[in-house]
Amino acid sequence: MSERGKLKARIAALLAKTVANGCTEAETLAAAAKVADLLDRHALAMSDVEIRESPCERVVFASRHKKRVPLDGCIGAIAAFCDCRVWREKDAGGRTAHAFFGLPEDAAAARDLADLVDGAVRAELGRYKTSPAYAGFDTRDRHLVNASFTLGMVAGIGDKLDALKAARDARHRGTGRDLAVVKTSAVDEAFAQLGLVMVEGQGGPRRVIAEGAYTAGEAAGAALEVGRRP
Repeated sequence: MSERGKLKARIAALLAKTVANGCTEAETLAAAAKVADLLDRHALAMSDVEIRESPCERVVFASRHKKRVPLDGCIGAIAAFCDCRVWREKDAGGRTAHAFFGLPEDAAAARDLADLVDGAVRAELGRYKTSPAYAGFDTRDRHLVNASFTLGMVAGIGDKLDALKAARDARHRGTGRDLAVVKTSAVDEAFAQLGLVMVEGQGGPRRVIAEGAYTAGEAAGAALEVGRRP
């Protein structure tokens, strides 16, 4: 098996550690951080020319669930964590999905990290619903409370991923080679060749939130041990 084939096999094994397979949310995100380390080591073993000549791919994430988790609050952080670009698109049936664009392994990792975050938020919301804090809300406000918790948790995860990405980039710069700049240049050049036109989303009304639930969700997101080794 080639080195690239071995890398894909290791990534596939790590990303098989999902909530559905019995792992905790912290373990799934720790596995994603390990994947980022593997991708970094792989890219560092390549020359700048090899990175720029590597083909980029578009990989789409669409949740398997009918009820969506508001991942827009951290989808940019997920893409940046995996050195990708991301945009939102709709299929012929009007279903919304996120498309990640980057080096093949990076784009696949971003898609799977989005899936892991989606599952983690759902699992933590389920636990929150059994808490005394949740029971303290009026039953008529439960929809608002659920939405507020997920928004807060997604924001907390996004902040943690941003911090981890900044720390990784700083380590790379300390070696004398800014890997993020090399990858970004390669992805931007490949993206320009797609000839796509991006349209900014229209700003909608401001969200009303249940502050206690949002704070609880934000704390749950920040508590996930993204960088811990499984």
